[in-house]
Amino acid sequence: MYMKSVHAAALAAAFTPPKDININDQASIRSVASTLAYELMAWYTGNVTNTPETIAVFPEPYYWWEAGAAWGAMLDYSHYTGDSSYDEVITQALLSQVGPKFDLMVPLHYGSEGNDDQAFWSFAILNAAERNFPQPDDSTPPWLDIAENIWNTMVVRWNETSCGGGLAWQIFESNPNGMSYKNSVSNGGFFQLSARLARATGNDTYLQWAQKVWDWSEKVGFVDNNFNVYDGADSKDNCAEVNKLSFSYAQGIYMYGAAVLYNYTNGDKTWGDRTSGLLKADDSYFSPYENATNIMYEHACEPYEVCNNDMKSFKGYLSRFMWATTRMMPPTLPRIQTLLNASAIAASKACSGGTNGTVCGQKWYVGGFDGVTGLGQQMTALETVQGLLAQEAPPPFKAGQIKHVKGSDNTPPTTDPATTSPSPTPSPTPTKRSNAAGDVFVERPLMLLALCSVFIMAFT
Repeated sequence: MYMKSVHAAALAAAFTPPKDININDQASIRSVASTLAYELMAWYTGNVTNTPETIAVFPEPYYWWEAGAAWGAMLDYSHYTGDSSYDEVITQALLSQVGPKFDLMVPLHYGSEGNDDQAFWSFAILNAAERNFPQPDDSTPPWLDIAENIWNTMVVRWNETSCGGGLAWQIFESNPNGMSYKNSVSNGGFFQLSARLARATGNDTYLQWAQKVWDWSEKVGFVDNNFNVYDGADSKDNCAEVNKLSFSYAQGIYMYGAAVLYNYTNGDKTWGDRTSGLLKADDSYFSPYENATNIMYEHACEPYEVCNNDMKSFKGYLSRFMWATTRMMPPTLPRIQTLLNASAIAASKACSGGTNGTVCGQKWYVGGFDGVTGLGQQMTALETVQGLLAQEAPPPFKAGQIKHVKGSDNTPPTTDPATTSPSPTPSPTPTKRSNAAGDVFVERPLMLLALCSVFIMAFT
């Protein structure tokens, strides 16, 4: 069991029933966040079995990408609460997946690794870099170097032979699903990665690519005039028909990338307007009913009972990136607090299942626990609750502050960082085939049919 490996501080923490949260009391928020983090980590056994196949990943039915998302959530937990109880486990997980070329190309997971999967792990690596999260020694490059290596593998996959550009959902031709589908999460992930690297390094090569990805996303119709972010399009018809299903995580990914660029460009109006527009479009993921004002829900699937395991985690990434947006563009704070304060209370009430009243359900708008449990449900609640502490934690470090830390010192450095230009490197060759893709649509044909029905109901 996981309990054998947690630190004494985590075991000794007061597991406050989440339903009793007081969002105006930081001690209460920290206590509930501790409880939710503990329940999330109860899903993880990789550091007990301690094999290459199990370290860093969560048991089936959870794919590799969601493990990266979970470690990003736990990095947020460490940063926002100041509780380092899980830091060694987080470090082991991240370093185990950097791959032989330190770029998150992991041969063991080639069968399920797409561009969006790599992007989600890159978010965790960037979280570590931007917070000077310690590394044990010099056997691996600094977090920021790893993030740049990731970018180098992605930029060479930008394909202008169809749709005028863009990344495909998948990476390897040997993966039968998704090579012709260009999705907003892969491209939004590359956009956010570029934006954050621009700020983290001061290298405007990344800024130029972020602008290029944004312009392409607008031109192809992934981001519409009202800043709604849609799922993707098929390159077989040159992206002529955009799939107008929309999910909260894609909205959040683009929004935070825009907010980072607002910060990096010292308040450029264009990026400010884009961030504000994306935030306004977030409204479609809140207030499903008159008696559920400002409570978040996954509008494409929750009301229709068709969310798969991946989708049950999506709200957490919107929460993560909304809270992060407040640190990059402070004028967004009042609106985001209005939405996420209410959602945090509702999410906490939904985490009242299990023997101890600490297990989370899926739907936050039902006023309590709905009995639908899972890794994603714990993660969504955790990200929403712990973000209540975001204003008290340091903002992400930037160029001139990020350093390679060994040990426990994570104070900003005084020296300027290196700003070497990225140089593309070849993408590795896959070593095994996949039986299933690691994302939403083509992974399960029946789910695709169900979601198409949702699309008809929601958009006609």
